[in-house]
Amino acid sequence: MAYAVASGVDPLGRRAFLASLSASCLSPWLKAAQQANAPSADISLSVAEVEEFLKTAEVTDTHGTKVGVTASIRATLADSRVTHFAHVQTIDESKAMHQTAMGTELNFRDTWKFNIAGYRLDRMLGLNMTPPSVERKFRGQQASFTWWMGSAMMEAERLKKKRTPPDVDGFNHQMYIVRVFDQLIFNTDRNLQNLLITPDWKIWMIDHTRAFRRHKDLKNAKNLGQCERTLLTKLRSLTAAALETSLGDYLIDSEWGALLARRDKIVQAFEKKIAAKGEGQVLYDLAPRDPLYRAGSKNPSV
Repeated sequence: MAYAVASGVDPLGRRAFLASLSASCLSPWLKAAQQANAPSADISLSVAEVEEFLKTAEVTDTHGTKVGVTASIRATLADSRVTHFAHVQTIDESKAMHQTAMGTELNFRDTWKFNIAGYRLDRMLGLNMTPPSVERKFRGQQASFTWWMGSAMMEAERLKKKRTPPDVDGFNHQMYIVRVFDQLIFNTDRNLQNLLITPDWKIWMIDHTRAFRRHKDLKNAKNLGQCERTLLTKLRSLTAAALETSLGDYLIDSEWGALLARRDKIVQAFEKKIAAKGEGQVLYDLAPRDPLYRAGSKNPSV
């Protein structure tokens, strides 16, 4: 049946009917699209909730990262209430000898396991400066899934843009902790791209796949300037039994044994400084960090 439409008039209301029909048919898809593009409400997660999310949330998308040499992946994870990125690393290499920019390294290891060891050690020391990292299978391989620090900039970017922290002393106190931690784990790959700064000027340490060397000496004792008071107390209290319990699945005996030997040297170095300069010139106090993590309900933070 043909409809006669003249001079822009629709005598039978056909256009209105079709417009109404289209709107009703498309409304579920339009609503879904609007929700997908809507701002993502912040959700606060505890450390335990973040770990569970990293272990169990569905991987909905993956992309390669532009930074680093280990072909790591940025994965989008989602469950019924949270969507967030994770940094996925499957690298697991061991070599008797390996040539690096610093020279030949013996007993070389580059492994995802050290990400989890670094995170667990951070927790033992009460730092909360290393994002949660858990073990999980990815594409048939064991991997570390590490919480993605949304909206963070790399230290390299901060320096390039010449951005000064609002609290310079507080920022430097965080950096002193980074230096102590890197000496403790004998980190051979700390650089300006794996130190992140969030908008609240918190420093975060990531990517520890080339740490935990078997050397019992410190990598660079001159980097030990000052130490946070509670951190020094925690270092003194570290035991072989506690390390084996927490890190034993990810470090071999000689690795956590060397860590304890370096701990002894770090403690001795600060005790000498305190004896020479006084405690007030060596130790300082830094308020504990909020142990909550922010995530989006629909869209991951970038």
